[in-house]
Amino acid sequence: MKKRVKGRGVSSNETGRYETLSRIECFDHWDEGDLPLLRTHVEVDAAKTVITANQSPDLPFDRSINMYRGCEHGCPYCYARPTHTYLGYSAGLDFETRLLAKVDVAERLREELSAPSYRCRPIALGTNTDPYQPIERNYKLTRGILEVMAEFRHPVQITTKSAAIVRDIDLLTKLAKRNLLQVNVSVATLDAHLSRAMEPRASAAGRRLDAVAELSEAGVPITILVAPVIPGLNDHEIERIVHRCAQAGAIRAEWTMIRLPMEVSELFQQWLEEKFPTKARKVMSLIQQVRRGNDNVSDFFERMRGTGPVAEMIHGRFMMAIRKSGLDRPPVELDRTLFASPASNLEQADLFNGLLT
Repeated sequence: MKKRVKGRGVSSNETGRYETLSRIECFDHWDEGDLPLLRTHVEVDAAKTVITANQSPDLPFDRSINMYRGCEHGCPYCYARPTHTYLGYSAGLDFETRLLAKVDVAERLREELSAPSYRCRPIALGTNTDPYQPIERNYKLTRGILEVMAEFRHPVQITTKSAAIVRDIDLLTKLAKRNLLQVNVSVATLDAHLSRAMEPRASAAGRRLDAVAELSEAGVPITILVAPVIPGLNDHEIERIVHRCAQAGAIRAEWTMIRLPMEVSELFQQWLEEKFPTKARKVMSLIQQVRRGNDNVSDFFERMRGTGPVAEMIHGRFMMAIRKSGLDRPPVELDRTLFASPASNLEQADLFNGLLT
């Protein structure tokens, strides 16, 4: 059997659920060599507005920006994969290799923040796809957003599993000094073998811990996300992850249970069978035990934690771990009172100078 992919999270690229025709992969055995490596293709994603609002009661933010659609990290468990089917792509390999970039995101954001009707509330980055995934090295869209945030003195939250975030430490420290920044670093495992399989193009756990240490030393508040917790696969690492991250300088921690909405369930199970065949049945059994016998439950609050004895045990262990490590602090309350457009700042400065003269 040919190797379908190297360095990618899943091996399937089944047609999205909205398509009228289906793609079926087959081999005629004329060429027994491996298939060529899949390259990442990026398309321009034009958008009139970039701030997305939500009313989900179990999220700590009500507005967000996703500068990229699709994510090169390739995590097989990613709950955002089904969003790619809205674009006519597959939630499988297309999600990892056919990406869209909102190249004018900084300009659009500046327009939205300058509107007289705009009211300041923290904006979250990285809620769907990672703002520091590999293509950010070239596109620098996240950095452009942070530059706008600094100009407007606007509070922002960042969630990432990439050590590449330290590239923007100059902007991050500037925002943090004004209490305008919260950084969440996701750490699902410290096991190198599991990390390579589960997050093939994300930063290794050691590099993430180094990033946590560097940012913390610079005064950036870091929350650790032990996410996702996958019963039977990485849940035994909870205490170790919390302890190591506390040593690195994190100030608090949160956790979420694995979610398998729509196409993600089948993709994740295929991945389990390929990478961890001896654990696959046990892992899925435990996931179903925390999801009322299903692969997924989408109800608010329950989707983040699960229910039942297994979920309660995991939550209890996590709470004990963060208490012991001192990471049980309340969320950081970012400052909204400093927000002002650069134009209004200049006008105030001109008025002040006029009064002095």
